[in-house]
Amino acid sequence: MARQGILVEPYQRLKPEQVERIHQASLAILTDPGMVCFNRTAADIFGDSGAEVSSIEQGGAACWLLKIPGKVVSEALQAAPKVVKLGARDENNCLILDGSEPRVHFVSGSETNIWLDVDFQTYVKKSDPNIAVMLPEFHRRRGTVLDLCQASHLCEHLETLDAFIRPVNIQDKDITEDNKDVNKCFASLNNTTKHVMVGLTSLKQLDNVVNMAKLIVGGEEELKENPIISFITCLVKSPLQFVEDTTQTLIEICQRGLPVVVSSAPQAGTTAPIKEDGIMAQINAEVLAGITLSQLVSKGTPVLYGTVPVRARLDNLNDSYGAPESSQYNIDCVQMARFYKLPCYSTAGVCDTKIPGIQSSIERLFSDILVTLSGPQYLHCAYGLLDGNSTFCLLQAVLDDAHFQMIKFFVRPPWVSQAEIDDTLKQVREVVATPQKLYIRYIRPMLRSGQLSMSYPFEGDEETDNVLALAYERMKQLLSQPVEHINPVTTSRIFQEIPGILPRLNVYENRREQ
Repeated sequence: MARQGILVEPYQRLKPEQVERIHQASLAILTDPGMVCFNRTAADIFGDSGAEVSSIEQGGAACWLLKIPGKVVSEALQAAPKVVKLGARDENNCLILDGSEPRVHFVSGSETNIWLDVDFQTYVKKSDPNIAVMLPEFHRRRGTVLDLCQASHLCEHLETLDAFIRPVNIQDKDITEDNKDVNKCFASLNNTTKHVMVGLTSLKQLDNVVNMAKLIVGGEEELKENPIISFITCLVKSPLQFVEDTTQTLIEICQRGLPVVVSSAPQAGTTAPIKEDGIMAQINAEVLAGITLSQLVSKGTPVLYGTVPVRARLDNLNDSYGAPESSQYNIDCVQMARFYKLPCYSTAGVCDTKIPGIQSSIERLFSDILVTLSGPQYLHCAYGLLDGNSTFCLLQAVLDDAHFQMIKFFVRPPWVSQAEIDDTLKQVREVVATPQKLYIRYIRPMLRSGQLSMSYPFEGDEETDNVLALAYERMKQLLSQPVEHINPVTTSRIFQEIPGILPRLNVYENRREQ
């Protein structure tokens, strides 16, 4: 049984005629000016399929200008599956993403360079030694492979989190380009039974990663039936450029028939127009070009419509994830994906502040609520990210889980049926006939039914704000819970057959040594 996610009545910013205008504008962009392509294989594939391809030079590099006809795009959109399964080690954790059904699943990500440690210290007031408070201290450092294990471990036990995207870049001294992918994939898969989505550092490691997944599920056909791993490919560099290496990565993933996200991440004001219609027309064109390539490579490749749009800060041109426009763009992208009936990989929950606190909660909740209501099937970046996607913090992820519990309760459909109304009328008449005229006796049945929300789990003592301290205790509790690792026999085979995995990740060997 798949994880259920939450079904919403989608909030829509764009009217149907506006969606159609953006679609037509995107098709116009793909024919004029078209896409600049730095990958010869992709250029040949488009040329063989009816696109106009001409050789050009840009920045001293050989490349090709692709003018992609609307007919080629339309045929690719028809070929792309409208329902995509993302498997999991525990099949009860698999996800069924239906592009026509606004059922939202919450996911972690994206890969950050900075890991934010948290520690609490007691501070005594100088003027009154009887008054002491515990305050958090935050320490930034580079992430490691063991941090990734810990993040995956925590996410396994976050109730609202449906799938795992690695939230930290592993930067150990013994991590190289040749072993990075196998280590980040094993660290993730070995510490969660939920679906794992990754981006590749080196295309040379694709087969090692795929073979690892085959060993875990039992073979090639088993992996097709239960794809426990999927891939993100940022093949487009905005504006309108197919990157050489990531485009080749997309091509080879499609050849293996595994689920893949075609993602574009323009910044409004620098690499895309700052006007809403402008960034939407461009980002939609970029994603459509990538989806078209996926289907030209292998018709029927399971693909997600992926977007990470953001607005530029006007003071320094950095990303401004907390700006309302960034949420507007994401909601519009969800609508475009639904227009094509494709599963949508969307973005929310990113903030601009560097540490957990009031600003991070406000910025994150603003986008979490609004983008959730728009109904993307796969909502990533939603746990633990700070400082514009550059920092990950376990404490923030625990706070996010609590906030998503509230959001999930809020978006549930109301229970209003004739039977419920009849019961309510009975209650009203019974209560009005009593001297107290109170409905207290009906609270317990509501609690049992699950229709009543619980109090905020990190609520203080009404005089002090203990949110971070209480969340820290919850974090330690979750990390103390066991993890269902890959079984010893399969783990042994993985270490024998997949080169480059660090010995310290073998939990069974480490236990023997201890």
